[in-house]
Amino acid sequence: ISTRDWSSDVCSSDLAFNEAGCIGPVIERTRQYVTEVVVIDDGSTDGTAEVARKAGAKVIVHPQNQGKGASILTGLDYFRDSGADAVMLLDADGQHDPVEIPQFVAKAASAGLVVGTRMMHTDNMPRARRWTNQFMSWLTGKLARQPVPDSQCGYRLLRREVLPALKFSTARFETETEMLIQAGRAGHRIESVPIRTIYLPGRRSHIRPIVDTVRFCKMVVKYW
Repeated sequence: ISTRDWSSDVCSSDLAFNEAGCIGPVIERTRQYVTEVVVIDDGSTDGTAEVARKAGAKVIVHPQNQGKGASILTGLDYFRDSGADAVMLLDADGQHDPVEIPQFVAKAASAGLVVGTRMMHTDNMPRARRWTNQFMSWLTGKLARQPVPDSQCGYRLLRREVLPALKFSTARFETETEMLIQAGRAGHRIESVPIRTIYLPGRRSHIRPIVDTVRFCKMVVKYW
């Protein structure tokens, strides 16, 4: 995907599960900053794929829901086979504002991985969630061997040279953390850019607190 203020090519991947009501505007706004948008439809049953195609995105469909990590892997496989120099990863539900893409691109001049951080604007973030994010980010930074202010943020840019370092053993929400750990340990610089904290009314998280926490702890033990 070519951005307007960077000479390199960047590939954008939207991760979607039952987001037919939101994904159209997300794609339209993202296309203002890129030349291609790829949507990973993770087994949606509400017509997400059709809406995405009408909005101008290339769509890759998982026949069944496999989890966010699996969607990331599919997006990275597409990126690996493309001619792009970098990929933007963002969620399809509207919580990531595409207008902030140029910030990631600018920061990528000095980093292999650029991650959004919501921790500079936490007034709207529930206290328990803020504390959890702070602890998990501190722990992830220790494992990645460099600071990561908001390790749980899925809005991120990855440059092509980081791909060889990524050999995932996970396929759910913990994959985003594993990406940071593996990239950091391989010596790639991780930078952060401040982004808006957007919480959409009536939206439920796909995270399963007990199951996904257990998976995260197992991964931490492995890398520790």
